[in-house]
Amino acid sequence: MRAFVITKYKEEPREAEVSEPVVGERDVLVRVEAAGLNQLDEKIRVGEFRQILPYGFPLILGHDVAGTVISVGSGVRGFAPGDQVYARPRKDLIGTFADRIAVAESDLAHKPASISSVEAGSLPLVALTAWQALVERGKVGPGQKVLIHAGAGGVGSIAIQLAKHLGASVATTASAANADFVRELGADTVIDYRSQDFEKVLDDYDLVLDSLGGTNLKRSLRVLRPGGKAIGISGPPDPDFARGAGLNPLLRLVITMMSAGVRRQARKLGVTYEFLFMRADGDQLRRIGALVDAGELRPVVGKVFPFEQTPQALRALARGGIRGKAVISLT
Repeated sequence: MRAFVITKYKEEPREAEVSEPVVGERDVLVRVEAAGLNQLDEKIRVGEFRQILPYGFPLILGHDVAGTVISVGSGVRGFAPGDQVYARPRKDLIGTFADRIAVAESDLAHKPASISSVEAGSLPLVALTAWQALVERGKVGPGQKVLIHAGAGGVGSIAIQLAKHLGASVATTASAANADFVRELGADTVIDYRSQDFEKVLDDYDLVLDSLGGTNLKRSLRVLRPGGKAIGISGPPDPDFARGAGLNPLLRLVITMMSAGVRRQARKLGVTYEFLFMRADGDQLRRIGALVDAGELRPVVGKVFPFEQTPQALRALARGGIRGKAVISLT
């Protein structure tokens, strides 16, 4: 089986022959037709998350898949060979930059009928991130005000659409070149991050979804109303994440210290900060797929690369500037 693998951190992926996936009783073997690229792939490649995601080598990257079911384990009831599916495999089963992958049945959903495999391959990680931030954590509803940073990016382009579907008023940060694009997605207020200071323009927001971290996150706390919430997907991780991930006491202490400053600032402002590391969830993907087929959400694919150009695709992702998602196509 072909796959792009790394054998150590910071190494560029190279094509290699690897063993066939092991298909467990509740697993589904999927022929990969498209695999979305995510910033998480690059962060894992350079070793940024090695303490909390201790992968072994050789490692196949890739967190999004769309394709066709080849076979199913003996305990699988919801899928059959020939089904068109999509998924974000759980963290210990990643590896979509390959011909085939075994995915746990509970992580998998049938592909939305109205879109292509490439479009479906762009969705799982970013759509689940948006869903878990806005629906599960943020409980966004009609009349609320939501700020979504980097609205032209992978997460932002889906989060804007989902927040509008939920009835919120949406502000976003983007370049002037992407202003019309994010308005078409549903943004009510667009802040040009190069020439405007969002902190001086916005106030009294219910929720901020921050994908940038650092100073941007700390400034975002100041646009929230009392009782508002900032959800960060770039960090810093918080103690709840460390507990949920089952990290050892020393790592939990380190993570607690890493986020102490932003959590202290949030308390002083009367707001809260939460770190979100999205999880695989086939049921949520089914609900997202229904919104896609109803025309409420549309995938945003900015660039498609052939499988043979996976290393170049990761380099392009690291450089930035791609609207929505970049996707690797195996068809």
